[in-house]
Amino acid sequence: MIGTIVNTACILIGSFAGSFLQKKLDTRLQNALYNAMGLVTLALGANMCVVNFAKSTLPVLFIVSIALGAVVGMKLDIAGRIDRYAARHDASKLAQGLTASCLLYCIGTLSIVGPVLSAVYGNNTYLYTNATLDLVTSTIFGATYGVGIAWGALVLFCWQGSIWLVAYLLHSGNFIPEALMVEVSIVGGLLLLSSGLVILNIKDCKTINMLPALLGPVIFFLLKDWLGF
Repeated sequence: MIGTIVNTACILIGSFAGSFLQKKLDTRLQNALYNAMGLVTLALGANMCVVNFAKSTLPVLFIVSIALGAVVGMKLDIAGRIDRYAARHDASKLAQGLTASCLLYCIGTLSIVGPVLSAVYGNNTYLYTNATLDLVTSTIFGATYGVGIAWGALVLFCWQGSIWLVAYLLHSGNFIPEALMVEVSIVGGLLLLSSGLVILNIKDCKTINMLPALLGPVIFFLLKDWLGF
């Protein structure tokens, strides 16, 4: 849970710092920090894939999960729905910024896979990376929309805390097989790589639309237990 607490604290610090600095932030500094976080995200994604590829006994599952997840996400138009939701909630400058920031903080691979890895393995690396990225983002949002953007920290804490708690309880009850975590980690690693490409402005792979891919291994293992094969 410490990773989520650090992530929440970083958003609070960034929001207040940005509000204090207002629009005096150097664009070059912002770009440099985003580039650094993009490279870190690529490295973490690659490492997650490589480490878990060696443990996988189902080398085709991640391919099927990514493919089907991308198709489902595209059909559901997840990215488009989020954009339209943000556009509808722009009654005020602060409301617009708060909506956009909350979506950015919560709807991402690091913010979803991170709490799971923290709860199951005690690995907070991905949450710390997300915290650093959110520190930069919240500083920019704070400078643009004001200190009210700090409310996004509460939203993130509830979001990540809920994921962490569910994962922890399931793991404590031995409901999460090690093989399932391996497959989820491979899919998560690929999504992290995709996120890194977006942060670096190399290629927008519509990572948000591919988030249903994380359910692929879960559904497979549920069917496996149900059908007994």
